[in-house]
Amino acid sequence: MGKPKFSRKKYETPSHPWQEDRIKEENELIKKYGLKNKREIWKAQTRLKKYRSQARELLAKVETGEAQSKKESDQLLKHLSRINILPLNSTLDDVLALDTESILSRRLQTLTYLKGFASTPTQARQLISHGHVAVGEKRVNVPGYIVTKDEESEISYMPDSPLNDTMHPARPKSDFKSVPIKKDTAKPTEEKKTDEEPKAESTKEEKTEKKQDETDEKITQKEETENIEKPDERKTETKKEETEEKKTDEEPKTQDTKEEKTEEVKTEEKENKDGGN
Repeated sequence: MGKPKFSRKKYETPSHPWQEDRIKEENELIKKYGLKNKREIWKAQTRLKKYRSQARELLAKVETGEAQSKKESDQLLKHLSRINILPLNSTLDDVLALDTESILSRRLQTLTYLKGFASTPTQARQLISHGHVAVGEKRVNVPGYIVTKDEESEISYMPDSPLNDTMHPARPKSDFKSVPIKKDTAKPTEEKKTDEEPKAESTKEEKTEKKQDETDEKITQKEETENIEKPDERKTETKKEETEEKKTDEEPKTQDTKEEKTEEVKTEEKENKDGGN
């Protein structure tokens, strides 16, 4: 039974203390809904676990055709519709599709912000804890109070609160419009696969194009190297022709020089003869 002085925990802690994905999600929810700590998230999660576990048990019993199971399922669906978590004429399968944000959106803190009584979710928490917000005619100073469908239109300031004055500085301006808190709806896996398939095809095409460009570059580099290493055939032919012309020009010159030398020798011999005589 436990001691009546100390009430039992209204939440269950996570199974593992360090999980990166879970910690990131919890930090985002704290910023989004202006929560004080992670205990409020865990309270919503335990409430959701109870609803879902009850729905699973009832789904198994309803198939047998028990009258008590139908009665309990109707009571569960009426309770969720009264809190405005699920619409009327919903089924037990809809209960299994709920998430933590569907419960956090029904807190008094979020609804006071969405109704325009506060400029931020954190300010809404402050106003509620200081006793400036009432639900109907009752003062409610619990930010995590779950508001029903009928009580949602009865949220207002307390009659004795100074915030009833429109010129109060803590009150939001008349032009202020609260931004609705949207849920992050994840796309189904099939759509993700369809999105990934064209991406994979595009990556393959890009790879083939890159390979073709690389091969073209290699071919051009080889051609350039061959052109650099091998001289032009025209230049080689012109050089050969020039060398041949030079040879043909030198041959008659050598003949002329030989004839001149023979003539000089003859003239010297004549002179020597004449001198001897």
